[in-house]
Formats: sequence, structure tokens, C-alpha cells
Amino acid sequence: MKRVLMTGAAGGIGTMLTPMLRSIYPELLLSDIRRPQGASDSSFVTADLTKFDEVAKACDGIDGILHFGGHSIEGTWDQIRTANIEGCYNLFEAARTKGVKRILFASSNHAIGFYPRTTHIGTNVTPRPDSRYGVSKVFGEALGALYAEKHGIGVTSLRIGNVGLKPLDHRRLSIWLHPDDLLQLCRIALEHPDIRNEVFYGASLNERTWWDNSAAYRFGYRPKHRAEDHRDYALAEQAKLPADPVGDFYQGGTFCSAEYSASAEDVW
Repeated sequence: MKRVLMTGAAGGIGTMLTPMLRSIYPELLLSDIRRPQGASDSSFVTADLTKFDEVAKACDGIDGILHFGGHSIEGTWDQIRTANIEGCYNLFEAARTKGVKRILFASSNHAIGFYPRTTHIGTNVTPRPDSRYGVSKVFGEALGALYAEKHGIGVTSLRIGNVGLKPLDHRRLSIWLHPDDLLQLCRIALEHPDIRNEVFYGASLNERTWWDNSAAYRFGYRPKHRAEDHRDYALAEQAKLPADPVGDFYQGGTFCSAEYSASAEDVW
């Protein structure tokens, strides 16, 4: 990978990854609707995902893409549809027309958020999205599969848990992803010779995990950071939060309980 494009570069994940990626990919190109702090004219291109021509221009001469762009939380249908569905399609189609070889698609745990926390799941389960945002991530995984199988792009869909320097509550002890471990997963997606169409979970070494991430391990993933090293902090923060009978039952947390209108008997 000589030239790598990262969309969503002005967001939280993009900001954390940029200095680490630059040390590996000197020709890293950043993209967003606003310029990240410190980005030079030569290392940044403005691209609105909803505008195909802008996305296609950003993909010129690119070998691999880290697609972190889009609406990163729950939103209205119009917000999700334009940024995460139409924008995702524009990204994959522009990549195809420009001959991009690899794409990492930032999926989310919210694509499978309605699985109970008592259930241990792999990557091949039926999607159970917990929000309109989660639905858009299911769409992105399906789109990635299409472009991998039909057009030969190596696609990795990464169901990210929660990225940060430490887990912030009880739930995140199960889904936490340290930036160093995320970088390792990005490199596998861009560089491993056998990537075709893969789904990985974006999680560090979490002893309380709900996910079987053996697919990532088969490709050499070896997380360096342990959630349990931050257990006391996470549990102390959890004690400050109100009880949430729906969110505390499902893996998706508050994304499940927000706008929830089914009866209590439907929680299973």
C-alpha cells in the first residue's frame, strides 16, 4: 500500500489514528468535510461522501482506503441515509472506478446490538441492528461483500466496539478497542495477501467479550491491550449510571433502549 486514503479524518477515530498511520504510510491522504487540525494542503482533500465527484477525486491514485467517514452516531433517517448509505455506496463505487485494491469498512457492534449479553456470537450470525445507524452498518457490510465478490476488491468489515485509551463502563469491558490494536487491524485489512471479504470484530483482549474473533486471529491479529487492566475504573464509572433494563440486557446498550417501544416481555 503506497497511497492510503482515510475518510472521516476529522472524527475521533481518525484523529487518534492519523499520527500512527503517517509513520507507516508516508503518502497517507486524509479526507473529510472539514480539515483536521494540522493537515497540510498536500495531505488533505475535502470530500463530501454524498457527492460522488468529490469522492472519486479523493480516490485518484489510491491503493487502499480506511473508511471511517459518515454519521458516527444514531440520527434521523435522512442523516443516516445520506451519509451512511448513499455515502457508503459512493465510496465503494468510486473506489471501483479508480482501481482501489483494498477497503476497510468501519462497521459497528450496533449491527448486532440486539443480541443478549449472555450470548457469545461469531461473525457469521444474522444481523440484529439496534438502530438506524446499525442498519446502515449492515448495509455497508453487504455492500462490501458485493464489491469483493463481483469486483475483486479486498474488503474487511470491522465491527468496532468502542475505541479509546481505556474502557469507560461495564459494557465497554466487553467491547473495548485500544487505538494500537485498531491500527493492527487496519494493517491486516490493507496488507494481508489473503484478504478477500472478511468480517472482524474490533476489540482488544477483553476477557468479558461477547464475540468470537477467531476470524481476525487467523489473519495474525494479536491484541496488545487488556480491558481487565482498567476494571476498577470502568466499574466505578458504571456505578454512576442509572439502571437501564433494556440497554443493560443487550449488547448494544443504550442504542437498544433508545426509542424502545416493545413490551417488557419482548426482552429476551
